[in-house]
Amino acid sequence: MPYRRKKYHDGDTHLKKQWRTKRRRKDLDEIDEDMKPQNAEKLLNQVVHLDKPGGAQFYCLHCARYFIDDHALQDHFKTKVHKRRLKALELEPYSKEESERAAGKGNYEPIKRRRVETQPTGGIVSAMDAIEMEKKDVLSD
Repeated sequence: MPYRRKKYHDGDTHLKKQWRTKRRRKDLDEIDEDMKPQNAEKLLNQVVHLDKPGGAQFYCLHCARYFIDDHALQDHFKTKVHKRRLKALELEPYSKEESERAAGKGNYEPIKRRRVETQPTGGIVSAMDAIEMEKKDVLSD
């Protein structure tokens, strides 16, 4: 008679997923570096890269994700995932100086909250939208 399989580790999948690195996103401290004006300008105005979704023209700075067009990016700004990321970025990232202050080297400073807003969109017109507008102009003439 076969023994029944024990299912003791059924509920630890959320723990396993934390350690997988196949589709790993940027951490909050890396995104904080990207939010600095000189880095943000480079990321929001990238040259066309055909291997990335949307040719790397529609990038969410706070979530570190590429989107296929401006409509998808605008829809993403309304999602709960994006709003949670903005909330998480309000706190300054943990630094070496903060860890030293917590260990007793220096004065303790409470965590500072900052205001993080969704990135501005420049009203970029995708290549497909430009083609569609040209077709409409030709048909109307």
